[in-house]
Amino acid sequence: MADIQVLLADDSREFRQVLRSLLEEQPEIRVVGEAGDGREAIRLARECLPDVVLMDVAMPEVDGIQATCEIRSSLPDVKVLGLSVYGEPGFVEAMLEAGASGYALKGDDLPLLMEKVRAAAGGSSGDERRPAD
Repeated sequence: MADIQVLLADDSREFRQVLRSLLEEQPEIRVVGEAGDGREAIRLARECLPDVVLMDVAMPEVDGIQATCEIRSSLPDVKVLGLSVYGEPGFVEAMLEAGASGYALKGDDLPLLMEKVRAAAGGSSGDERRPAD
């Protein structure tokens, strides 16, 4: 399988570091950048052209919903996977309406998160759209 290039967008540096470590343990995942806010995520997505952006919903400057909308409108081949502690239907629906391919919860176990990243990279739009039960 070809490498899946991932951009991490989350306002918590510590969370990004942990997530980067976990993702880079996967042989086919390569983290190509990290953004601490939505504006930086948009800029880095344009520079790095990742396969998938793991996008936190609630961030400063530009929130993840608006950043997703901008990335998807200007970079239609870049997939966005919403990532949040918020699993309420309103957050999930807002991210999907903005163009996210799916939605993951920060509490998802690693195999489920990897499945969702792979599905987003592959263009799938099935069960990965639902947060974990």
